[in-house]
Amino acid sequence: MTRSADHSVLWMGCAAVCVLCGGRARRGAVRGLASVAGASALANGILKPLLPRRRPPARTDPRFARRLVPIPTSSSFPSGHSASAAAFVTGVALESPVAGAALAPLAALVAYSRVHTGVHWPGDVLFGAAVGSAVALSTRRWWAVRADEPARADTAADAPALPAGAGLLVVVNPQSGTGTGTADELADRLPHAHIAALEADTDLDRWLEQLVGTTRPQALGVCGGDGTVQAVAAIAHRHDLPLAVFPGGTLNHFALDVGAGTLDDTVRAVTDGHAARVGVGAVTVHGPHGPSEQVFVNTASLGGYPDSVRLRDKWQPRIGKWPAAAAAMITVLATAEPIRARVDGTDMALWLLFVGNGHYRPTDQVPMSRTALDAGTLDVRYLRADRRWSRTRLFFAAATGTLGASAVYRQRDVTSLSVHLDGPPVALATDGEVTADGTAFEVKAVPSAVTVYRLPDAQLAP
Repeated sequence: MTRSADHSVLWMGCAAVCVLCGGRARRGAVRGLASVAGASALANGILKPLLPRRRPPARTDPRFARRLVPIPTSSSFPSGHSASAAAFVTGVALESPVAGAALAPLAALVAYSRVHTGVHWPGDVLFGAAVGSAVALSTRRWWAVRADEPARADTAADAPALPAGAGLLVVVNPQSGTGTGTADELADRLPHAHIAALEADTDLDRWLEQLVGTTRPQALGVCGGDGTVQAVAAIAHRHDLPLAVFPGGTLNHFALDVGAGTLDDTVRAVTDGHAARVGVGAVTVHGPHGPSEQVFVNTASLGGYPDSVRLRDKWQPRIGKWPAAAAAMITVLATAEPIRARVDGTDMALWLLFVGNGHYRPTDQVPMSRTALDAGTLDVRYLRADRRWSRTRLFFAAATGTLGASAVYRQRDVTSLSVHLDGPPVALATDGEVTADGTAFEVKAVPSAVTVYRLPDAQLAP
């Protein structure tokens, strides 16, 4: 046990299992590994040199010979293995209490093994575990825990009940990541629905318009990631058709917000005819080929994020999505140039501009989830590049959880937003996909834009 935890190999293996489980456990794996990195650096790199302590004396009793492992030469205080074990389990538990509880006995065994093998005093282990837990808990200051309860949907709507999915046209995107929905599962639960699989490199808008024209459905459904949901929601809005959202992507932000945590949640809403009205955001993009309108269900952004998305898509086929995303973000942050723009009539330079469909929380950290689906407002946040040492101040504020008080960060709720650039066109990303380039952007909130199948609040799982 003690050897398996050397260099955090055990926790990397547990993280891989959590990633395969998906959902909260996947988020817990990421937070857990980040916590391990911080706890290991603090315990081994700072506390051990500052607080030197001799290791327990070597065991001479033959009964303990089998327990001997090489005695480390570093300080005994605190236990780095215990710090990493507690950090990982606490980090996982913050996102997924069930996964954290399942891993807690493993962490306890690792901590005990350090005393059992004679390389640490009990006090080393207890203090190390306290350090690890404290580091994991502190991650909430710069990375909030996402609330998994659905957003409020106070505007009820009439939608046809579709027993067995009769009259429902469902678009399934098989390339949308590791979601919980597949075409076969949908066909099993909704045998009378028309299920169409999206092929790679297909123009979704044109293809779906043709399908709507030929099948004339009573409602549209989508099983895919947020980018696919956005495209289908735009067509549902255009044709005034109810929308059924099935979780089929990697993160499923919109599906979780509307209470579609599982396929069965949406199936029950569709067959019983339960629905609510939700708002969307609309962006008029003034680009090289004239104005065009983009609809988004979650977020839109200008600046560093769209650039990182393009790099991610370029590198993903070679190294995978998550490594590509991390490498792209680091590259963009290191090389980005500020955007000079006039935002609602005020000239400024920006690193990034974020617009959320509805109010997101928390307001002083990275936005994680929204409070309501039909608020009729936009959550606007931007990072100023026209302040001295703006990048350094931004990094410090994010690391210390003081972003809300930083002069380089601004947040406000509005119903519309105007952005005019002083320079060449820049990319716009909506719902995680780069959708257009432009020199001017007019954004507005469109309340009660789409009817979405959703169970009543009393029937939604917490």
